Amino acid sequence: MERLDKVLSNLGYGTRKEIKSLVKNGLVSIDGSVAKDNGMKVDPEKNKIIVNGEEVMYRKYIYLMMNKPDGVVSATFDKYDETVIDLVDPEYQIFNPFPVGRLDKDTVGLLILTNDGELNHKLISPKYHVNKKYYAEINKPLDEKDVDAFKKGIVIDDGYKCMPAELEIINSSEDGAESYVIIQEGKFHQVKRMFQARGKEVVFLKRVSFGSLILDENLEEGEYRELSAEEIEILKSCKNHI
Repeated sequence: MERLDKVLSNLGYGTRKEIKSLVKNGLVSIDGSVAKDNGMKVDPEKNKIIVNGEEVMYRKYIYLMMNKPDGVVSATFDKYDETVIDLVDPEYQIFNPFPVGRLDKDTVGLLILTNDGELNHKLISPKYHVNKKYYAEINKPLDEKDVDAFKKGIVIDDGYKCMPAELEIINSSEDGAESYVIIQEGKFHQVKRMFQARGKEVVFLKRVSFGSLILDENLEEGEYRELSAEEIEILKSCKNHI
C-alpha cells in the first residue's frame, strides 16, 4: 500500500501539491468513490484509480529497446555528455530507468532500458551466460587464427583472460574485415580490447542482439520503443541467440 499522491506523482500526474489540488477539486476517485485525502493508502495494482476522467494504468516496471546512437553515454547522468536517458520522453523518465549494462560512447545498437533491477542483474551477470552479439568492422584482415584465439579466450591488456567467445568472419581483405562477435561478459571496452590483443583495431561496433532479443531494424539510431510482452519474456528467460 502506498500514498495516493506518491503513486500519482510517480506516474507523472503532477507534483504532490498539484495532486493535492486535484483531490481537493474532486477529480480523483478510487473504486468509484471520490477521494477525500491525497495521503490515503491505495494499492495501485488492485484499486481502480480515476484522475480527471482517465483511468490510471499502473505498472511497476518499464522495458525499452533503444538503438543507441554514437556520441551518447550509457548512463543515467553525466556532467559533460548527453546520456541515453536524455533521449527518453518524460513519461518514461519518471520510472527512473537505467541502461542494462553499457555500450561505449562510440558504440551503437541494441540497448535495454528498464527499472527492473532483478532482470538487470540476471542479464549482465556472467554466470547466466547471456550472449551479446556485435557487428564489428576491423582495420585489418581476419583469419582462422583469430577465430581460434577468440574461442580459447583472449587475454586482454590488463592480463584478464576473457571467457570463450565466438568470432564469425563475414568477409576479409587487406583493407580490413567485417565480423560478428558473440561474448557473454561486459568488461570495459571488451570487444575492442580483444581485437587489440590480436593487433587489430575496431573501426565500427554495433550490438545487434542481447540473448534472443534482436535489435528492431525499424529503429533509427536514437529511437526507442517499449518491448512487447513476448520480448520481455524472452529477456526474462535469458534464451540465447547465436
